[in-house]
Amino acid sequence: MNEYPAIADIARTADEIGHAVVETPVFRWDTPEINDVIDVDTEVHLKLELFQRTGTFKARGAIANALRLDAEQRRRGVTAVSAGNHAIAAAYAASVIGTSAKVVMLSGASRIRRAKCEAYGAEVVLADRVHTAFEMVQTIERDEGRTLLHPFEGEGVALGTGTLGREFHRQARPDAVIVPIGGGGLCAGVAAAVKQLDPDIRVYGVEPEGADTMSRSFARGEPVSIDAVNTIADSLGAPFAMPYSFGVCRRFVDAIVTVSDDQLRDAMVRLFTGMKLAVEPAGAAATAALIGPLRKRLAGQRVGLIVCGSNIGTADYAGIVG
Repeated sequence: MNEYPAIADIARTADEIGHAVVETPVFRWDTPEINDVIDVDTEVHLKLELFQRTGTFKARGAIANALRLDAEQRRRGVTAVSAGNHAIAAAYAASVIGTSAKVVMLSGASRIRRAKCEAYGAEVVLADRVHTAFEMVQTIERDEGRTLLHPFEGEGVALGTGTLGREFHRQARPDAVIVPIGGGGLCAGVAAAVKQLDPDIRVYGVEPEGADTMSRSFARGEPVSIDAVNTIADSLGAPFAMPYSFGVCRRFVDAIVTVSDDQLRDAMVRLFTGMKLAVEPAGAAATAALIGPLRKRLAGQRVGLIVCGSNIGTADYAGIVG
């Protein structure tokens, strides 16, 4: 495994997965909902990855890893563990390569996410706790011989998410990029891509306060675990960091900030009223970071925000934003 995804390998991966993903658009956000809460010369560009296949960026890494499977691995099928978005992406990837998927989701996952998994032909099993979910997927790997498509760890994931960073750099040429962090797979790939293309671009990760695994890992200088996940941004609720994604983030990410659930709710409302985007909490994390802890640091810059996805039902959305 390479230390980090090289830009030539990211470009090759973009060609390999191009038949199964779309190039998502970038849109300049220039309405009062954002302009009233940032400095006057700050320019905001949204990378609308919520329009990706499966509704989130997760399809990129899942497809990249699925295409690596040999004939015997495809015969045995794949498995995945997720709050929902990666499970959907794994189910989609399995359908693309013509194999089966058995995915573990949290019992509190929204019905819309379960339904999307099943629509792609996956078998869904439920776990009560996030740590239990990871134990269950390990059992499926061992007992059924399925290949784990990891939600955030490994070179394949980073190569897939690196295609997003490469794409965003070409579309927007930002001075800075803000990337949501769960396990770190998205941030690792995006940061590796944009920093190799332009080392002067600043890359900031953002985590929920109740799932600050990567922040704690940076502080310790090694991947760490947290005892519990406590945030409305369930798709950013990784209970631990892992060596590869941590190492790539540590190499290329300039800083990580955290945001509260209330800041996420406010950002969700601003994206809805200003851009007519009904995003899940994770999809609003980059916006929350810009108008919160990064506002002064990024004043006057051309800032890229990754709207990482939106698989959320109307009732769940209304319940979160009130």
